Amino acid sequence: MSEQPPPYGATETKYPQQGPPAYPSQNAAPYPSYQQQGQQTIMVTQPVTIVHMFRESPLRVKCQFCNADVVTSIYYENGTLVWLACFFIFLFFPLGCCLIPFCMDNMKDVVHRCPSCHQQVGRYNRM
Repeated sequence: MSEQPPPYGATETKYPQQGPPAYPSQNAAPYPSYQQQGQQTIMVTQPVTIVHMFRESPLRVKCQFCNADVVTSIYYENGTLVWLACFFIFLFFPLGCCLIPFCMDNMKDVVHRCPSCHQQVGRYNRM
C-alpha cells in the first residue's frame, strides 16, 4: 500500500517531537567555586552629626572642644543690623538717637559659648 496525498484543503503537518529544553544539570555550578579561608564581618560606623539651630536662647549641646554636655551661655555682640539701624536713624534724626540700636539686645547678634572651656560653639546673626 502506498501512501496517498491528503484530500484537497486538508493539510497535515508533521513536526518532529521536541523534548524539554536542555538546562545545565542541577549539580553543575554556573561559576567556578572558590574556597573561602575565613569569613570576617566588617562593621563600618559613621559619626553622627547633629545640627543645632542657634537662636536667642541657650541650648543644650555637646561641646566640640571639650566634649562636655553643657547648656550654652550667651552674650550679645554688635552686628550688621545694629550698624545699619544706626546709619538709617542718623539720616533722619541727626541727634544722638542713632545710638539707640547699640542699647537693644533684640538687634544684636547672639554668641553661644561653652561654660566649661569658654570657646564659641555657635552664633546667631540677625542679618
